[in-house]
Amino acid sequence: MAKPLPTRADLIDYNYAVAGHDGTLCDVNGELFIKPCTPAEIAFYETSAAHHPAFVEYMPTFLGTLALDEQQTGTIEEQGAALIAKHTIPEVVVPVKTGRRISTNLAVVLENAAHGFRKPNILDVKLGVRLWADDAPAEKKARFDKVTEETTHKGLGFRIAGMRVWQGSGARGEGVDEEGFKVYDKNYGRYAIQRDNVLDAFKNFLFAESAGIDEELGKLVAQAFLADVKRIQEIMERQESRMFSASLLFVFEGDGSALRSAMEDASTSPATLTNDDGESEDGDEDEVQGPKIYSVKVIDFAHAEWTPGKGPDENSLVGVRSVARILERLGS
Repeated sequence: MAKPLPTRADLIDYNYAVAGHDGTLCDVNGELFIKPCTPAEIAFYETSAAHHPAFVEYMPTFLGTLALDEQQTGTIEEQGAALIAKHTIPEVVVPVKTGRRISTNLAVVLENAAHGFRKPNILDVKLGVRLWADDAPAEKKARFDKVTEETTHKGLGFRIAGMRVWQGSGARGEGVDEEGFKVYDKNYGRYAIQRDNVLDAFKNFLFAESAGIDEELGKLVAQAFLADVKRIQEIMERQESRMFSASLLFVFEGDGSALRSAMEDASTSPATLTNDDGESEDGDEDEVQGPKIYSVKVIDFAHAEWTPGKGPDENSLVGVRSVARILERLGS
C-alpha cells in the first residue's frame, strides 16, 4: 500500500540535526526528513534528475514537496511519479541546523539518512572558499567573507559545520547528550578548528574507542568515505555547476559492535559494502538489504544551479579535494 505524504499535523521536530537551518521536521517513525526550502532548491533537484544522473547518485532522495500549512492528499508515490519517470532516485539525506529559519511555506520531503542505523554518527562539511551566491545582498557577502577569513574555508575550502558522535552506552561528560552522543555544534568548526588541528576533528568523528570504534574500524570507514568522495570529485570535475554553501554529509554506524557485524556481513556479499543507496548492483530494489554501514551525500542546494559553459565548480572542489586528502591520510 502506498504510504501517504504526511500532513503538517503528522510531523514532529527533528532533534538530530548537526548544522543548517531551524525548522526541520520528521515523521514519527523517523523515516522521512522534511526541510523548509525555496523553489530554486526544488528546481535544482528536478534539473539534476533530468540531466545529471551521475550526480543524482550522490544527492538526497527527493520524495516530493509539502506545504507546511496545508493538508496533503496525495501519496509519496504519486508526488514522486514524475521524477521516477525521469530518473532513478538515489538515497538518503541527513538534516542540517544553524539556528536561522527559512521564511517559506514550502518544504522538501526526503529520506532520512540517519534512519536504519543503530547509532548514526553524522558529520556535515560545508564546502567552498566563497560562500555567497551572486544574488546575495552586500551585508550577507561581507558576513560570509568574514567567516571564510576566520575559518578553514580560506585555506582548505571547507568548514566543519557540525557533527555528533556516539560515545558508548552510559557515556557522560561535556557536550554529551542523553543518548550518549557528543555534539559538536556550529561553533566547533567556526572557532575551535583551524588548519593546524582540522585533522583532529576528523579523528574525533571516525575514532571512538569508548563506542568500540577502534583504529582498524575507523580506518575502514575512512577508506569507504574516501572512495565516495573521490567519485564525487570526478563527477564534479566533469560537469558545470555552481553550488554555494553546499555540504558533504557523512553518516556511519557509530556502535562499534554493530559496525563490525555489518562489515562482516557485507564481506560475504561485496556489492553491499558500498554507499548506502538502497539498491543492489543488479538493481533489484526488493532484495533485502543488510545492516547500514555508511553513506556520503552532497546536500543543501538552496544556492545551486547547473551552469553550462562556465566550467566545473572549482570553488566547491577546493573543499572536496581537501577532504579527500584528509580521509586518505586517516585511512592509510
